[in-house]
Amino acid sequence: MVETDFLTHTLPNGIRLIHKSTDSPVGHLGILINTGSRDEEPDEHGLAHFIEHSVFKGTRKRRAFHILSRIEDVGGELNAYTTKEETTLYSTFLAEFYERTAELLSDILFNSVYPEKELNREKEVVLEEINSYKDSPSELIFDEFEELVFDGHPIARNILGTPANLALFNREAILRFISQNYHTDQMVISSVGKINFNALVKLIEKYFGHAETRLRQNGRRQFDNYIPGNRIVEKDTFQAHCLLGNVAFDVMHPRRIAMVLLNNIIGGQAMNSRLNMALRERQGMAYNIESGYTAYTDTGLFNVYFGTDRENLEKAIALILREFKLLREKKLGVLQLSKAQRQLMGQIAISAENGEDLMLTIGKSYLLFNKVDSVKTIFKKIEAISPVDLIEVANEVLEENRMSRLVYR
Repeated sequence: MVETDFLTHTLPNGIRLIHKSTDSPVGHLGILINTGSRDEEPDEHGLAHFIEHSVFKGTRKRRAFHILSRIEDVGGELNAYTTKEETTLYSTFLAEFYERTAELLSDILFNSVYPEKELNREKEVVLEEINSYKDSPSELIFDEFEELVFDGHPIARNILGTPANLALFNREAILRFISQNYHTDQMVISSVGKINFNALVKLIEKYFGHAETRLRQNGRRQFDNYIPGNRIVEKDTFQAHCLLGNVAFDVMHPRRIAMVLLNNIIGGQAMNSRLNMALRERQGMAYNIESGYTAYTDTGLFNVYFGTDRENLEKAIALILREFKLLREKKLGVLQLSKAQRQLMGQIAISAENGEDLMLTIGKSYLLFNKVDSVKTIFKKIEAISPVDLIEVANEVLEENRMSRLVYR
C-alpha cells in the first residue's frame, strides 16, 4: 500500500486497485482492462466492442434484466466503453452500495455466459450503431482518418467492426478473445468515493481475488511506418468536412505534456483557441472547429477537424496552415505562455471535480504508468514547459509536408 493523494493495493493475482477518498455520497467504481480493438486479429475486427455489449447479457446467476436492475433499482448507473487500447466497465451509485457494485462488476467480468440468443439480439443493436455512425460524416471521418494515417496496422481499424464480421461472432470467439487478451496484470480497479480503504480492499479481495492469475506475455505490434496521405471522398453532404493531422508522441514520451498544451492552444475546448478565433470568430467560416491529441502506447495522433461550406474549404485549410507556421516559427511570449498554462491547469482542476471523470482518469494512469501524479505535480510539469519546448514540438508535429488530409465534400 502506498499512500499519496491516492491509495493503492495489488492482489496476489496481479489485479491492481487505486482509490481516491471523497466526502461525496456518490461513489464511482470501474474496471479498466488494457485490451482494445487494436488487439484483435483481422477476423476479430469489432469483437472487443461486441464483448463490451455482450458482457451484460447474463451471468451464471443473473439474467440480463437482473444485471441492469441490480444497480438501477438503487438509483445507480452501469456503463461500459471500448477504445483502441482499453475496455472499461464502470458504475456510479450511492456510496452505501459499494459492495453491491463490486460484486456485480465481478460477476459480469468473470461469470458472463454469453448466451447465443442474447448475442444474436445484440448483433442487431451493434448493427444499428454501425449504421448510425455511417450516417454521421462528422463522426465517421475520424475513423477513416485513422485508417489513412495508420494504414495496414491494427490500430487503423475502427472500433465498431463490420456487419460481415459481426455476423460471424459467437460465444466461442468471445471466450477465446477473453482468454487470450484479458490478463489480470493488465486490469485496474479504480474507485472514487466515501469508503474506508481497508474495507474497500476487503471487498476487492473478496470479489476479485479468486480470479486465476494470467500475465501478459506478448506485446503489441508497434506502429513505425507513417506515410502522409491525402484523400478526397465525394459525399452527399451540405458541408465539406476536413481532417488534417500527423502522428504525434506516444503516451510515455517526455514531450507528451507539451503536446497536450500545444493542442489546447491550437484548438482545445476553449472558445479562445487559435483556430476557433481564426476560422469562426474572425471569418465566420466554421461552426465547429477543434483539434485533438490522442496518445497510444507506441504512437500518437494529432488532428484538426472542421466543417465548412465547400467554397471556403481551401481558404480554411490555408488559414489553419498559417497558424501552424506561426507556431513553428514564432515563440510564445511570456504572457501568452502563462495564460495558456493557466487555462490548461484550470481545465484539469475542473475535470478532477467530476467524480466519474476522476475515477476513469486515475484508473487509466495507474493502468499505464503504475502511478498517478497529483494535480499539484501535473501543474508543476505544465509550468515547466518553455516557449522553446513548444516551438520544438510544433516543428516536429505541425510540419506541413508531414500532414495527412482527408476531405468529405
